[in-house]
Amino acid sequence: MPRDTSEAIAQSILAGFDRHYGLFRYNAQQAKSRFERGDWHGIRHLARDRIAFYDKRVAETLASLESDFRAADLGEQVWARVKRDFVGLLASHRQPELAETFFNSVCTRLLHRSYFRNDFIFVRPGVSTEYLVADPPSYRCHYPNTAGWSAVMRQMLIDVGFACPFADAERDVALLCAAVAEHFGGELPASTDCQLQVLRTPFFRNKGAYLIGRLIDDGEIVPVAVPLLQDSRGRLFADTMLFGVERLETMFNFSRAYFMVDMDVPSAYVRFLKTLMPTKPESELYTMLGLHKQGKTLFYRDMLQHLRHSSDQFTIAPGIKGLVMGVFTLPSFPYVFKIIKDKRGKEMSREFIQSQYQLVKLHDRVGRMADTWEYSGVPFPKSRMDPALLAELREVAPSLLVDEGDRIIIRHLYIERRMVPLNMYLETATAAQREQAIIEYGDAIRQMVAANIFPGDMLYKNFGVTRQGRVVFYDYDEVAYITDCNFRRIPPPRTPEDEMASEPWYAVGPNDVFPEEFGTFLLGNRAVREIFMRHHGELLDAAFWQARQQLIRQGVLEDVFPYPDAIRFKHRIASPTPASTTEISP
Repeated sequence: MPRDTSEAIAQSILAGFDRHYGLFRYNAQQAKSRFERGDWHGIRHLARDRIAFYDKRVAETLASLESDFRAADLGEQVWARVKRDFVGLLASHRQPELAETFFNSVCTRLLHRSYFRNDFIFVRPGVSTEYLVADPPSYRCHYPNTAGWSAVMRQMLIDVGFACPFADAERDVALLCAAVAEHFGGELPASTDCQLQVLRTPFFRNKGAYLIGRLIDDGEIVPVAVPLLQDSRGRLFADTMLFGVERLETMFNFSRAYFMVDMDVPSAYVRFLKTLMPTKPESELYTMLGLHKQGKTLFYRDMLQHLRHSSDQFTIAPGIKGLVMGVFTLPSFPYVFKIIKDKRGKEMSREFIQSQYQLVKLHDRVGRMADTWEYSGVPFPKSRMDPALLAELREVAPSLLVDEGDRIIIRHLYIERRMVPLNMYLETATAAQREQAIIEYGDAIRQMVAANIFPGDMLYKNFGVTRQGRVVFYDYDEVAYITDCNFRRIPPPRTPEDEMASEPWYAVGPNDVFPEEFGTFLLGNRAVREIFMRHHGELLDAAFWQARQQLIRQGVLEDVFPYPDAIRFKHRIASPTPASTTEISP
């Protein structure tokens, strides 16, 4: 086949990617306009719809290649040239790493597994993004020693360029300056190299727009973030100022919804974020920017690299075995691998379980539901699999396994961050740790309820404790929308015989939920019960659930902030926000 055909195929694949990324950026631009209008439901729809963009563009590109070139019938020499020609097209491209992943997505769906090596796809990156820069630059620099701190904060707010006004911009400027001074022990930093660097475009999620930056003082980098919210009249205000790695990592946690950000050069944003959160893998940073396919690519490369430099074995994950999912882990790698069993202890189809995971993927996870990467056809070296694990996989999920001699291919699995199961955590927790964990557990349920999610099975074994001490839900086979449930009180027994009967004396519908029953299987431990009832006793009352249900049906979106209420600026304001609207200008 002539060389111009391989070039045309490469150009067709790149055109498919460029269309995808153009729509991706347009989505973030729409998020900005919807934020300005206070269209919170619209922002959620954008976040949900964007997840399907990628697969649609891949499908369109595959159809085009098959129609124009009968691409599946082409041989090795052609596809090797296609890859080389594709690399040539990326010389001046601003998203080359994403384009390479798109190329892989197209080719792995089109070609046989024998092609899955670096001669034909990007097992390793072909183009470096290390020095790739945006024009204009991805972040702005402000110099307080020259302009003064008030002017720097004012300019930072001006640069956002929102169409809606600030409620009181000068008040916000003063609060931001005071927050910086407080963080630095009472004085504003004034070292020779002092500067505030802020990423050019805001990060949108739910009801917030976040300015992300870093404060450099005497060579030290301090991560900072400023959440901007709207009041009831559609006016902007700075809600707080966050400092430090831990605060930023909480915002970018795997249990939260992805941000929407308009980025010309995404690798430049990731490089910037990596300086703020140096221990967070780039795979998670790309994922949190809404580029979850790139996150999957980088995670898989990280896993391959880890396997080359480790020798421990994949083992059955500790904890109570699930009725639906099998879970295994590699002790030296902070993730778990989850498969849907063929032999399940619940009557539900594989398709239904996958739809449950997709529901959570598309939904706002409010910092309380673990995100997952979904993979197909993943090879594992057989020599690294514990015999007990291999025996269990063959027992519970034989349809998912392909034995290729020295490796086992798992046809379908989910991967997520490893956590300590809450039931195991409580067994060894101190009194203080136990109280904090139960408070977190109740808060997790409340925040899922605010997002219209009923966890279904609320046993402690279905929740995990992160290394930051947060409690996160990770068992999705019984997840349901709050609005689809019928929360009821248990009717009083009609006779003493009713009360003693082993079966309920009242009719129970398929969607009925009786919150009074939660305590039966959650609160057997007296110490746990006392903590739970003190902080979250209303979760056992159907009235709580019915009230939240009514709010959701009225279209009310409750606020769930990725930072503590105690650090919000509202606690520093002595008087109410003035009625007048403040415009800010240079």
